[in-house]
Amino acid sequence: MADRAPLRVAFINIPRRLWAGGHNYLHNLFLALNRHHPGVIVPVLFAGINDAPDEIAAFASIPDVEVVRSPAFDYADKGLLRALALGIDGPVAAEFRGHRIDLVFESARFFGWRLPVPAIAWFPDFQHRRLPYLFSRTARLRRDLGFRVQIASGRHVMLSSASALQDLRRFYREPTSRVSVVRFATEPPAALLATDPRGVVAQYNLPARYFYLPNQFWRHKNHRTVIDALAILKSRGSDAVVAASGSTLDPREPNYFEDTMRQVRARGLDTSFRHLGMIPLDHVYALLRTSVALINPSEFEGWSTTVEEAKSFGAPMILSDIDVHREQTEGTARYFATNDPKALADHMSEAMECAGPMVVRDLQDNVEERVKAFVADFVCLAQEVMRSSRPR
Repeated sequence: MADRAPLRVAFINIPRRLWAGGHNYLHNLFLALNRHHPGVIVPVLFAGINDAPDEIAAFASIPDVEVVRSPAFDYADKGLLRALALGIDGPVAAEFRGHRIDLVFESARFFGWRLPVPAIAWFPDFQHRRLPYLFSRTARLRRDLGFRVQIASGRHVMLSSASALQDLRRFYREPTSRVSVVRFATEPPAALLATDPRGVVAQYNLPARYFYLPNQFWRHKNHRTVIDALAILKSRGSDAVVAASGSTLDPREPNYFEDTMRQVRARGLDTSFRHLGMIPLDHVYALLRTSVALINPSEFEGWSTTVEEAKSFGAPMILSDIDVHREQTEGTARYFATNDPKALADHMSEAMECAGPMVVRDLQDNVEERVKAFVADFVCLAQEVMRSSRPR
């Protein structure tokens, strides 16, 4: 069979409220495919009827992206049961057939070993193995089962970092002949950089010098070490401010956000730690461009979207000292142990001392080169999976 062009690749919508990093990953990938490899891959985004209309519209506005809405994508649990019991999620497979899908990109979904089209299984990280205390026993076993059946089904596994590759080998002891590492990079679109950053800072009533922490309120994102660092800085007479944004929803710990903010109030840090809510992406970029530094205190990451976005603007970074942060930044950030608020406080003090008047950073010269490399790796992987799936 001759090569088909363009390749129609199915992606499953990732709601931003559930996982902002995954949502932004798809958005950036689709933009990069259109800009750097137009006509090679057509992303077909499958979304549930209940998914947020504004988020779906944003994807639909990207040239060459097709959007399909179907109730088959609203009930992941039922689909998984069908995939495990019958070897295929029938309603989903029917949607793929109806829309002439050549290749499926599986992320946190398994559609069965009898799926009639080849699939790439994206494993962003192995959090359930590295931080098992964040999961109930049922959730941990379910996630582990999903990974194992995808591997056993012959999926080509895509990882985002060498750190994740080490974890795959450690926890699953699988051969690496069908595993690829595709490190992503981001290139914020011009339309999202048109917003006046200084106006955004004023809108949120932030001072000219502030740190930015755009992480969802999940326990492993480790906001509390930042709060401890702010308490240390306050005791030293510092007026450091951290602006935090991101979803407050974590089904695993519904009260985590409120408990965290209660601690902020109890320690008199209301003016130091400011939660801005779930803010538009153009505001995220605006705050990155003008902050003293990005802070990411996370105990674990697969490949941090916020770090990639900070790199795009050359923003200084203060990061938890985990392997993937070292891999992403190649030693160019300040690092602190996840349980060491004093080290974080010291880094924040040094960053404030080095910071002059507010500046608005522009995109770095190397952004396009990094994004081209990312999308080229993705396209090569998709084409290789298609070639290897054909009868010999």
